[in-house]
Amino acid sequence: GVPTVTDIHESHEAEMAAEYVDVLQIPAFLFRQTELLQAAAKTGKVVNIKKGQFAASEAMKFAATKVEEAGNSQVMLTERGNMFGYGDMIVDYRNIIWMKEMGYPVIMDVTHSLQQPNNGSGVTGGLPMLIEPMAKAAVAVGVDGLFIETHPDPSTALSDGANMLPLHKMEELLTKLLRMRESL
Repeated sequence: GVPTVTDIHESHEAEMAAEYVDVLQIPAFLFRQTELLQAAAKTGKVVNIKKGQFAASEAMKFAATKVEEAGNSQVMLTERGNMFGYGDMIVDYRNIIWMKEMGYPVIMDVTHSLQQPNNGSGVTGGLPMLIEPMAKAAVAVGVDGLFIETHPDPSTALSDGANMLPLHKMEELLTKLLRMRESL
């Protein structure tokens, strides 16, 4: 009963992926690809569009409109930060507010927003110690959902381990965030 999500990278993947998941996700670097957005839309599944690290929030309206014009109003938008220089990401929390004003649910990709690409080792680094405060800030500005990557042992994860939350910390974090949201 847990809804599942997966990225699709090419339009021909949409139909097959839709047989197995509840949400088709458009990666940040591909959010402007019309054929990909249309193919995802035509499956009838929820389409989650991640904002490119190089894009302003206003650009998301065009991507969402492409999905709706293909006959699907089930759209979510995801904030995941912007590049700051060559090796860091930052989040402008105003983007959550502005994207919500477009009329779509907005998700905050907490862990990817803490990535540190191009850190010199050839492997993307991260700042997992900032997961909790970043998630709290997103809740404070009214985000509709959070994307937080987790793993029993992030140091052995095959991908993105440097910015993951250890699984044993997830329940406590979610409890805090739910309590916080209820108090707003």
